[in-house]
Amino acid sequence: MKYFIIAGEASGDLHGSQLIRELRDADSDAEFRFLGGDLMAQQAGVAPIVHYRDMAYMGFVEVAKHLRTILGFLKTAKTAIGEFQPDAVILIDYPSFNLKVAEFAHDRSVPVFYFISPKVWAWKEFRVKKIKRWVDDMFCILPFEVDFYRKHDFEVDYVGNPTVKEIASAIESFGSEDDFYARHGLKAESPIIALVPGSRRKEIRDNLPTMIAASESMPDCQVMIAGAPGIEDEFYEQHMGGATLPVIMGETFEVIYRAKVALVTSGTATLETALLGTPQVACYRMNGSKWLYRFYRMLIKGNFVTLPNLITNRAIIPELLLHDCSVENVIARLKALADGPDREQMLRDYESLKKCLGDNDCAKSTAAKIIARLKKS
Repeated sequence: MKYFIIAGEASGDLHGSQLIRELRDADSDAEFRFLGGDLMAQQAGVAPIVHYRDMAYMGFVEVAKHLRTILGFLKTAKTAIGEFQPDAVILIDYPSFNLKVAEFAHDRSVPVFYFISPKVWAWKEFRVKKIKRWVDDMFCILPFEVDFYRKHDFEVDYVGNPTVKEIASAIESFGSEDDFYARHGLKAESPIIALVPGSRRKEIRDNLPTMIAASESMPDCQVMIAGAPGIEDEFYEQHMGGATLPVIMGETFEVIYRAKVALVTSGTATLETALLGTPQVACYRMNGSKWLYRFYRMLIKGNFVTLPNLITNRAIIPELLLHDCSVENVIARLKALADGPDREQMLRDYESLKKCLGDNDCAKSTAAKIIARLKKS
């Protein structure tokens, strides 16, 4: 069978690569075309039609500025689907773009599967109507999404969370702590603070300076920046404010795993950090405006933004958003997690989070359901 897949960011590329591997294992004749990244390319054996790093625009202003480019990518995707004639279109999050593709594919009677639901439970709930109209099957990776969609008369499957297996596999692949310290020229007696400022340039530009300034409050620690795929070292250097810090590429999970505490831009990385067992502060700055904060709070439903808090429905990690993400606030949270009761409580809460997620093989389960549905049709 032929599969057309779209992932618009780094985490989607990772999840998409796992899904491609499982589809290929279950369907030896599988062919793939996709918009995504290097990990998907390794599994599919072909290059992406469009690389996700060229599609990673976020925020109203940035999307508006690059609207012509985005519409060009959308036209490219539609043309590729028409030429490839896939048996299925598989969409991974990235809703503004992917729902337009879903409509296009549905109108041409191509089955549409959504792997990793858009966060419609947080904002833009009206998108549920479009999902029900254009998507044949939704595979969710967050347990509470099943009840959310059921309230809208749409039955979905919880297939497990791909991050659980990805993190478990990553931890098994790590060498010794001594090897890690030696490889990066670190002092064995000094704890590590991991800075994880996001995968998009705007996230890095907005969050890295605050993270660095906060980490300087703990001079006995060694600071490491987890670099994102496709972002060159020079870009990080431009936003270090004169600091000289190592940017570690291709080792994000181990950098976080070896750290005593992490400062993490809100997103999938907060869940990854929790599963890696490292206490964290979730940081998310834009322009720091109180007005903008109030505006977004009107749009976002629910009490939490970060995945660990949403999944457990409790504030297990601190969320410092927009104007609350000041250097002073980050320092206070950072020091509280270095040692003491806050740190111990967060580690206990991480165990509760793991129980909520379960241990399903997400990619294998999703691939099996897609193939079974296609065979029925």
